[in-house]
Amino acid sequence: MSALVPLLVGIPLFGAAVNLIFGRRRRIQIAVSVISLTTVTVLAAVLLVVVDTTGPMAVAIAGWDIPLGIVLYVDVLAALLVMVTSVVLLAVLLFSIGQGAADNDQDTPVSIFYPAYLILGAGIFNAFIAGDLFNLYVGFEILLVASYVLITLGSTESRIRTGVVYIVVSLVSSILFLAAIAMVYGALGTVNMVQISERMAQLPQDIQTILHLMLLLAFAIKAAVFPLSFWLPDSYPTAPAPVTAVFAGLLTKVGVYAIIRTETQLFVDNDLNFLLMMVALATMIVGILGAVAQAELKRILSFTLVSHVGYMVFGLAINTPLAVGATIYYIVHHIIVQTTLFLAVGLIERRAGSTSILKVKGLMRAAPVLAVLYFIPAINLGGLPPFSGFIGKYALFDAAARVGTPVMMVLIVGGIATSILTLYALMRAWNLSFWREENDSAETMERIAYLGNAPAAAISTERRTIPRIMTAATAGMVAVTIALTVFAGPLLDVCLRAGERIAEGITLVQLQGEGAEE
Repeated sequence: MSALVPLLVGIPLFGAAVNLIFGRRRRIQIAVSVISLTTVTVLAAVLLVVVDTTGPMAVAIAGWDIPLGIVLYVDVLAALLVMVTSVVLLAVLLFSIGQGAADNDQDTPVSIFYPAYLILGAGIFNAFIAGDLFNLYVGFEILLVASYVLITLGSTESRIRTGVVYIVVSLVSSILFLAAIAMVYGALGTVNMVQISERMAQLPQDIQTILHLMLLLAFAIKAAVFPLSFWLPDSYPTAPAPVTAVFAGLLTKVGVYAIIRTETQLFVDNDLNFLLMMVALATMIVGILGAVAQAELKRILSFTLVSHVGYMVFGLAINTPLAVGATIYYIVHHIIVQTTLFLAVGLIERRAGSTSILKVKGLMRAAPVLAVLYFIPAINLGGLPPFSGFIGKYALFDAAARVGTPVMMVLIVGGIATSILTLYALMRAWNLSFWREENDSAETMERIAYLGNAPAAAISTERRTIPRIMTAATAGMVAVTIALTVFAGPLLDVCLRAGERIAEGITLVQLQGEGAEE
């Protein structure tokens, strides 16, 4: 069974190579991409069942035994995130197929998009199953190189400009990460995560703190944690709708995943929880206040993305098995719901010719299906019961309340306020875009005039038809968001078990006992 693990990365890379060979054959590229991601989804589901039943597995590749070789490590957390990621990538791929066919691939050139898309997926999968810091770095670099291509597709002025900012920030983060890896190796003589966790206690606390802060700084930039989130709201909205949806749903979660490994495995005895609590509170509040001040839907969602990363950091700062499990559930919830919302906004942009809530109006009559596709994930992200957003927040607040310190109470209040403001920002956008009539009264225009100076408030694009496959892909993702609520009990149980097992840790002896596959 462990032989399946390398295929999680190998299949999309092989698919990308095939797509490059058939650069002018759109149908072949689509078929290869769909088959690759579907296969990874099935493999990840199988591995999730296996590791949840029998425990984690590790695979050493390239002929070197554990821990000397490149180690791929799969536990419940890694398998779950790979499965969710592949589902999201598959849904967005179907969305992009419809968009490309309708627009003659103007925004997503076939010869470039599909290979880069699969390489992006391979990088994400590699990061999730990396068993050592350097392989984690390689995973980051694979996905970042692919994201550089995807974020500048179309080569418009705005995309090149924001793409440069994204690339510079990513390179700075990567340099910090590489420097931290060098420092860890110099101090401990290894980059294997299990060996690091066993040897870290040998270092003085001040050295541990320096290494800890270096890794957190690098991962916080990738996760868009305040105040290192300045780059995100300007970078994501300019990309094509499918690219924006994938970036918003997945890329920051890779950074959060790295923070989970850092906090729960590498630095168990070096406590920076209070710092994480303050950062989490600031990320939640500043992010959502930014969203309230926006008039463009993609920017609103980008700022809510920043704020909800704060919930994930909040869960890690609590640092209990229950909180880690709740954080994992919230990550799964947010990946799916945030991606769905960006897909819905992509449909709004095509139907209305704009994503500005000052310009979009009357869509309830013109496109009632689109109203539903936006409304359901919006109230879910806002945390309205009984949806998964409410369940995830409640689990986090419950874990914090059990700790019961005054700081935890402040964070709970901050989390509740963020949830209310999220609901306000998203419902205001829904009200103005769908319920506002074509002939606005002077009173209505005066009431929203304060948004006129918001960035991109006057942006307009060409109105285009919405292919059925784009609507179907978005509706499928909405169905998945509902399934998160319907099956919240079993999914939350899996996440809580993952949190407990992460807290228990794994020793080098156990890792070697899993066996190595070349």
